[in-house]
This record gives sequence, C-alpha cells and structure tokens, in this order.
Amino acid sequence: MESSDKVVETVIVGNYVEMETDGKPSDLKSKVSKLFWHGGSAYDAWFSCASNQVAQVLLTLPYSFSQLGMMSGVAFQLFYGLMGSWTAYIISVLYVEYRTRKEREKADFRTHVIQWFEVLDGLLGKHWRNVGLAFNCTFLLFGSVIQLIACASNIYYINDNLDKRTWTYIFGACCATTVFIPSFHNYRIWSFLGLVMTTYTSWYLTIASLLHGQVEGVKHSGPSKLVLYFTGATNILYTFGGHAVTVEIMHAMWKPQKFKAIYLWATVYVLTLTLPSASAVYWAFGDLLLNHSNAFSLLPRSPFKDMAVILMLIHQFITFGFACTPLYFVWEKAIGMHECKSMCKRAAARLPVVVPIWFLAIVFPFFGPINSTVGSLLVSFTVYIIPALAHVFTFRSAAARENAVEQPSKYFGKWVGTYVINIFVVVWVLIVGFGFGGWASMINFIHQIDTFGLFTKCYQCPPQLPPHMANATAPIPSPMANVTHLPPRHHAL
Repeated sequence: MESSDKVVETVIVGNYVEMETDGKPSDLKSKVSKLFWHGGSAYDAWFSCASNQVAQVLLTLPYSFSQLGMMSGVAFQLFYGLMGSWTAYIISVLYVEYRTRKEREKADFRTHVIQWFEVLDGLLGKHWRNVGLAFNCTFLLFGSVIQLIACASNIYYINDNLDKRTWTYIFGACCATTVFIPSFHNYRIWSFLGLVMTTYTSWYLTIASLLHGQVEGVKHSGPSKLVLYFTGATNILYTFGGHAVTVEIMHAMWKPQKFKAIYLWATVYVLTLTLPSASAVYWAFGDLLLNHSNAFSLLPRSPFKDMAVILMLIHQFITFGFACTPLYFVWEKAIGMHECKSMCKRAAARLPVVVPIWFLAIVFPFFGPINSTVGSLLVSFTVYIIPALAHVFTFRSAAARENAVEQPSKYFGKWVGTYVINIFVVVWVLIVGFGFGGWASMINFIHQIDTFGLFTKCYQCPPQLPPHMANATAPIPSPMANVTHLPPRHHAL
C-alpha cells in the first residue's frame, strides 16, 4: 500500500482485480463531499438503478394499460421486469470479464470510465463495438429527448401560460447544466432524491385515482386493436430496459462484482410503484387514457398534483443527466478530452451534445408514442438482444467457459441454462419487441405526425374555445384533433 493524500489499494478477489479508494476524509469539506456527492457503494448503485428505471415512463404506463388491458399490462410488467434484470446481470458478467482481462494487462482505469462499446470491443472486436456504439448512443440520445418532452408536458399542467414547445426551449437550457456533473460517482444525493420523487408521484397517482373514483360511463375495452396492443407492450419493454447505463454505474462502484443482483432488487422495488399506479389510473379513467398519454392530464388540479408535477420535473432533470452522461463520455473520448482534469474545459466540450437533443425534442414532441418507438427499435437491441448474443459469443468456446471469471450459477442451469435463456431473450425480443412492436409503434408514430405535424406547438393540449363560445354548451373536441395553436383551458372532469 502506498501512502499519499489518497491511498489506493489494489485488491485481488479471485481472478478479479479492483482498485478501491481507501482512507478517511481529512476535513469537513471532504466529509460532506463523501456523504452527499462521491458515492460508489452497492447502495449507491441500487439507488441509481431504481431511480433511473422509471421517470416520465411512470406517467405513460396507465396509457399502456389502456392499450393492453389490465391483465396483459400486469403480466408484461412482471415478464419484462425479469427479462430486464437478466440482461443487466449478463452485462455485469461481461463487464467483469473485460475489466479483469485488462487489469491483468496492467490497465489503469482511475481516470478512464469503461463503457459498453469498449467491453464489446475488448471481448468480441471492432464490429461488435461499432454496432453496440451506434445502438447505445442513439438510444441514449432519444432517451434524453424523451426527458425534455416530459418536462414540457408536465409543467404545462400547472402553468399553461406558455405552450409545450416554449417550455421545451426553457428546459433544454436548464438540462444543459448537467455538463458540469463529472461522472456517476457524483449522483449519490440525486439518485436518493430521485427515488423519493418517483415514490411520491406513484402513490399520488394511486391514491388520487382511487379517491377520484371511476368516471361516469367508464369503459375498459383494451385490448381492442393489435396495433395498440403491441404499442403498449413495447412501452413496457422500454420501461424495464433502462440499463443502457449499467456499465457506467458499475464502473462507479468501488466493488463492481457486487452488482450482480442489484438491478433485480431495484426492479422489485420499481414494481411496487408501477403496478399500483398504472392499475389505479386505468381503473378510474379506462379508455379515456387512449387519448391522454400523460396520466397527469386526467387528474384534477390540487396541491398534491402540483407537488407531484414539480418533483417529476426535478427528477427528469436527474434522468436527463443519467442518459446524457454516457454520451458526454463518448464525445470526450472522440475529441481527446476524457482524461482532462479541468471540469470547466470538459463541460464546455460537452455542450455540443445537448444541441441535437434539444432540436429533436422540438421536432417530435409525442409524449407516450415516442417511448414505444424507441423501445421497439432501439431498446430491443441495445438492452436485450446485443448483451444476450454477446454473452453467447464471448463464451462459445470450451476454453473461454473454463477460464471465465464469473461462472453461471447452478440456479440458472450453469452454461446450458444460461445459453437457453439468452437465446430465448433474443428470439422473443426480436419477434415480439422489434418485429410486432416496431410495426405497431411506427404506425402509431406516423399517425401522430399526420395528426399533429412536426414541430407541433402544443401536443395533445385541450382546445381553447373562442370568447363568444366560452359559455356555450358544446361537446369538447377529441384530444386527438390538431389543436395546437392557442393556449388551453382546463376542463374539469
């Protein structure tokens, strides 16, 4: 062990070499930083996974239930929750394998963040790296876009003086401040607060819907069309496919090999939030949700709702940072700034990453349908198909299996069972998620473009009646009509 301001100890655990920061903080500032800012424990990883798995998607799951029906909605959440936990485990195994091999070659990762495409490169070569990089970056790009869209959609329900497009401009500038967050080590307090926020919002949706009761003449006709059914299913695929940042979260841990079951336990907690809230809102409003992809739009205004909206806005800022930080790392590596010690220079270099995200959020503001499209076309490969196939090909030879750092558990059937599960994941997601889901999601997405157009000013906003009709008795036009030019008025249910 070597003495200095920071003592770095090289610990060998089996065949796995890790570097862990040791020593106690020397002053109050260091203690405060360690408590709120600089985290790398298994608990930090759990909070990161649990808070990042559901953000705005919590508000679109009732919409998915209206497309799927109650039974299918619950079943798909449980099924994709397990499948997502499995592929997160597979990614963690591949990360440990890659890092162990590199550290045997005396590689030093104290100033370098390992990312998924580098794992693929080290284990399987440049072609896998290029495919993984393309899918991962595109998914994270649109994941960040979705957070901006969600910010504008949510704030509109407590302040409709500005249209959603204008709110997107404002929140795009706010979210650009995430360029100053160095890495996933520095999300300790944000991850904790993020989970508190989603927990509050989930139980607000549940309790408010139950107290509101069912609307008059409520209908629960889902599933009614195959297009809607598979659109809803792919939104849930997206929900439990939030581990495109798994490698970065693992790398931020002091002991990454402890990650194995963290995502599963995070998923178990998330299910206690998503199942009650989606079921309660769908029970209360039924088919109305087919034209209201944001659950906030149907609940009456109250201080509790305003609090939920504000908390989700803050949480979406956090999730934007989670999705964007890996993109910042990729960009830094591309321009040679990744190991720069000046955070101000790195922040300035990161700013170009935010611009296309901002632009795309203004072009495609389709809150809800865009989740399903991203889920079917990007999440299906990034999070499910590529990791499962990568594991199969990495350990296809007997020598690779014999020398593997992480041997499969007997509970999974060892190597044979692991292979069977991986192939099942690939086939299922390729056919159901990418195939049927892609078909349904693209039809729905194109329908949104045909109905509202690109750069729409206020997606799914209620119409503003002309002054001379304000007190007239008339049916409220369908929310699917193109009513994007004037600010809305609230219509009490």
